[in-house]
Amino acid sequence: MDFSFGHFPVDLILFALVAAFLALRLRSVLGRRVGIQPAPMPVAPRPDPAGVVIDGKAVPQEQAVEYDIPSAGTRVGQLLADIRAQDASFTPQQFLAGVQTAFRQVVTAFAEGDRTTLKNRLTPAVYASFEAAIASREAAGEKQRTEIKTIRSLGIEDVRLTPLAVGVGASVDVRIVSDQISLVLGADGQPISGMDAVTEFSDLWTFERLLGTAGSSWRLASARSA
Repeated sequence: MDFSFGHFPVDLILFALVAAFLALRLRSVLGRRVGIQPAPMPVAPRPDPAGVVIDGKAVPQEQAVEYDIPSAGTRVGQLLADIRAQDASFTPQQFLAGVQTAFRQVVTAFAEGDRTTLKNRLTPAVYASFEAAIASREAAGEKQRTEIKTIRSLGIEDVRLTPLAVGVGASVDVRIVSDQISLVLGADGQPISGMDAVTEFSDLWTFERLLGTAGSSWRLASARSA
C-alpha cells in the first residue's frame, strides 16, 4: 500500500482534529447556561400573619367577619323589612356593622371602667348594672383584663316590634361569636377568674331603638352568654 503524501488523506485528518477539538470544548462547558436566559417568575409574598407594619409597628389584620342575616322570606326577615319601611336608612348589613363597633367599644369600656362610653351605648337599666359591677370591682381593688382578638361572626337571631304611644319600639337580638382573652385580677395582681388564654365566647346581645323618633339610636338593652 502506498503511504506517500500524494495518496494519504490529509484533509480527513484535519477534519478529525477539528472535530475532536470541538468535542473537548463542548464537554468543558457542559451543564453551563449560555446565552440569554428567561428571568425567573416573581414569587408573591405570603401575607404576614402579624398584619401590616405601620410606623414600625405590626398592626394585626382582622379576618372578615361573617354576617348571618335571615332571608326576606322568613318571619325575622319580614320584620327587618318592616323596620326599613319606617326607617329608609336601615339595612341589616349596616346594622350589624354598627353592632360590631359597639361590641368592641362596650367590652373595652367595661374592662377599663369607662362610664362615659357605656352611658352612651347602653340603656339606662343596663348601664346601672354595668356601673354597679365596675364600682364593686374598684372597691375590691380588682382589675378586668379583656382583649378581643377576633370577632368571628354576627347573626341576627330575632326581631320584635312593639307599638308604643310615642312610636314603635324595635328590639333585635344578635348572636356574637368572638375570640377573647378575659380575666379578672385581684388586688395582688393574681388572676381570680377567667383565663390568660384565647377563648371563644358566644354572646347574645339585644339592641333597642324607638322608630319614628328623631335622635333615637340603637342601644344595648341586654347582654348574656349564649
